[in-house]
Amino acid sequence: MTAGEGAPRLRPPANSLDRRAVGWWRAQWLLLTAAPLVPLGVLAALISPARPWLLLSAAVTAGLGVCCAVVLPRWWFHTHRWEVTEDAVYVRTGLLLQEWRIAPMSRIQTVDTVRGPLEQLFGLATLTVTTASAKGAVRIAGLGHEPAAALAERLTRITRDTPGDAT
Repeated sequence: MTAGEGAPRLRPPANSLDRRAVGWWRAQWLLLTAAPLVPLGVLAALISPARPWLLLSAAVTAGLGVCCAVVLPRWWFHTHRWEVTEDAVYVRTGLLLQEWRIAPMSRIQTVDTVRGPLEQLFGLATLTVTTASAKGAVRIAGLGHEPAAALAERLTRITRDTPGDAT
């Protein structure tokens, strides 16, 4: 066998995330934007000499937050990709700095699904594939709840049948 033969190769993953992920990311941005707006509004109401500067800060924060909530989720949706084969889990994430991760089945230690409160509201889940890697776990965020559960079952079955000790 020659070097690289049988090893997973870097290639664009075929699957996109669930479309509801765009709304989930938008909600996250809007909540993140609202967090500093509340204290700025309270301070503007209490400190009249600083009111114009506080209101200007609030307006800039709100404008940037809304712009990010409109633009970034669509961009993320088009750049985030994933795929599972019999050999590996492939994930590509990132905007300007794209990260490609490949987790060979023989290196997978655990497979978890997580559903935070906001993910539950949108019917989504995050699949976390923990490997014997210093880089850490591979995450696929923005999957539908049922597809994530089915994928976790599939990965568990494949890794169980794959020779290797995941270390």
